[in-house]
Amino acid sequence: MTVAVVTLKNTENQQDLIITRPKSGLCLQGSLRVPGDKSISHRALMLGGLAQGETIIEGLLLGEDPRSTASCFRQMGADISPLNTEQVIVKGIGLGQLQEPPDILNAGNSGTTMRLMLGLLASHPGRFFTVTGDSSLRTRPMSRVVKPLQQMGAKIWGRKEASLAPLAIQGSVLQPIRYYSPIASAQVKSCVLLAGLMIEGKTTVTEPALSRDHSERMLRAFGAKLSIDPETNSVTIEGMPTLFGQKVVVPGDISSAAFWLVAGTIVPDSELLIENVGVNPTRTGVLEALSMMGADIQLENQRLVAGEPVADLRVRHGQLKGCEIAGDLIPRLIDEIPILAVAAVFAQGKTVIRDAAELRVKESDRLAVMASQLNRMGAKVQELPDGLEITGGTPLQSNEVDSYTDHRIAMSMAIAALSATGTTTIHGAQAAAVSYPDFTTTLQRLCEL
Repeated sequence: MTVAVVTLKNTENQQDLIITRPKSGLCLQGSLRVPGDKSISHRALMLGGLAQGETIIEGLLLGEDPRSTASCFRQMGADISPLNTEQVIVKGIGLGQLQEPPDILNAGNSGTTMRLMLGLLASHPGRFFTVTGDSSLRTRPMSRVVKPLQQMGAKIWGRKEASLAPLAIQGSVLQPIRYYSPIASAQVKSCVLLAGLMIEGKTTVTEPALSRDHSERMLRAFGAKLSIDPETNSVTIEGMPTLFGQKVVVPGDISSAAFWLVAGTIVPDSELLIENVGVNPTRTGVLEALSMMGADIQLENQRLVAGEPVADLRVRHGQLKGCEIAGDLIPRLIDEIPILAVAAVFAQGKTVIRDAAELRVKESDRLAVMASQLNRMGAKVQELPDGLEITGGTPLQSNEVDSYTDHRIAMSMAIAALSATGTTTIHGAQAAAVSYPDFTTTLQRLCEL
């Protein structure tokens, strides 16, 4: 079998991923497991830190983002064992008992860490907190969570009217509200619900469309009382519950699996089995989008693991066709749009992605970056105000591309390079470690089988 050459080159400030596609073609075969779900990993660490007793977490994602969450909660009194995939033990300190940290809390590159944590910090009366992040996170909008918290009575200060980190928070006694979020965002919803934990009464969040529901599932598992109205996309939490430590088994992250789903689809003669992937219905938009494009993906061994639906995903190479990805589907695949853009390059006809302006304020402007970097390889991608228009069918050519230190860009461009002629260099490939520390070694293994 012909193999691709996948190597890493360390330069002074970054790591380059170099992929050479063989002239006689490449196929991907075999089985693999992806890292634990990032969203679930964050929430398990946070709620474990707030609960009474021990929380045991298996399959935790060992990326940089969950490490930032663990570091912050250790500073506030939670006892968290060294992170590993086999078992992490969190000894919680109880709801309302987060301690004032001796230093600034650093969320690193993790928007989830900062936004969800703000709801908890703001609702701890009499304590003062300062939160910052890396250079990328300090440019990302925080007003989407600061505004509802201020409506609840939170005292938060920061740059540009508390819309940018660093942020200073004076814990206060908050009031319950009914918040109508202008965007469908699990981070906004989760921030307000976590603030509501510390408030007497009921706090409700209503969204324009359904966003991922990991917080709701896990809050219930730890003992919180929630009610959900699916007709209005509303969630209500009752304040001041007692949370108890739980055993949490983190399934594989479907956002990480998406890279291999697309790789198996676009590389001729490929067949991959991705085991133990979380298929929560609020996260399976990528499966629906690829299905609309004609991808050959089967769900096998479907089961429930610790309250989350899980399956093995089998993908085979097949010809894709263009489609429109927009509307209520977007919140359920927002993180997978970069790799779906790669799939669209190999589809017959035109693919249009709309209603995804949220991607402009991620780790990078993912719409602009994916358009520019795919076009550098010869694709036909037009940037729209809220999405992309991609005309498929043009063979990709090797080139030098940049990740813009965005983990999803780095991995998406690596998958695109598998079907580009010649040698492609992805600058800043170290960014993949944010959510998928073993991405490069997995890619190397699959290309050498």
